[in-house]
Amino acid sequence: MASTADTSKEENHWSGGSRPLDARYGKLMMWFFLLSDALTFSGFLTAYGLMRFKYENTWPIAENVFTHFPGLEGDQPLLYVALMTFILIMSSVTMVLAVNAGEKMNRKAVTNWMLLTVIGGFIFVGSQAWEWYHFISGDTGAVETNRQEIVHVYNEEGERLSFSQVIHGMEEGHASNHGESFAKEDVLNALRKDQALYLQEPGKAGKIYSHEESVALLDEGDVVQGANMIRNEYGRKQFANFFFFITGFHGFHVFSGVVINFVIFYNILLGTYEKRGHYRMIEKVGLYWHFVDLVWVFVFTFFYLV
Repeated sequence: MASTADTSKEENHWSGGSRPLDARYGKLMMWFFLLSDALTFSGFLTAYGLMRFKYENTWPIAENVFTHFPGLEGDQPLLYVALMTFILIMSSVTMVLAVNAGEKMNRKAVTNWMLLTVIGGFIFVGSQAWEWYHFISGDTGAVETNRQEIVHVYNEEGERLSFSQVIHGMEEGHASNHGESFAKEDVLNALRKDQALYLQEPGKAGKIYSHEESVALLDEGDVVQGANMIRNEYGRKQFANFFFFITGFHGFHVFSGVVINFVIFYNILLGTYEKRGHYRMIEKVGLYWHFVDLVWVFVFTFFYLV
């Protein structure tokens, strides 16, 4: 009886017309929302692509920026981002299995798969927060010239050095400045003493300055550690702006999806959908979750790989 009553209510929404594409009202409205959201993300990624093309020669390379992995020493280019992507994609698989179990009215299976979907989304959000923390706190440090250009410290072998390595030497210094803060005077004095150090702009074809030019640039400029909406040690500040905005906007979508999935999971435990006689709500929420996963594939490709 509950199923029949629900169907009649749903049909009343169309009030005399036939169902477009034979889709139920709630499912069609979800598609309308996802279409508008897809256009929004398309605009963001297009703007990012245009800005990257404009500053192609000095745009930061993602594999040189996102190199941290929890518990591992040294650079692990994009390894953690790849793991995050895998976890999010697998959560989409568990959502498919949850929808399939719902169609079979298998309450136990729906409960298990939805729980795994919630856990996967929660891990992704936590991982993104961890990545933001490292991006904001900084890695090796950089120099901002009086023309607001970002340059990094290198040695004669072409290795990028952290401020810690510049000040304390290669033997005692650390490859990363994480957790440390350095004054401009200390970096400048260390740069003056070592003739083998120089500054170079980030990117594939960044300008290289001689040792004398490097000292002059730092003398007139300042040191930068970490990234925010105004200053960015990794290169163009637009890179950080787009990173915070695009990944933050997507992260908000994932967080919202985790909350919604948890509400659905709680309703499953209460037996709400058993009483209704169907699990159609999981299918609707599943569309949103698959969309979020698909968008991340594009963000991952545009922002990290290209």
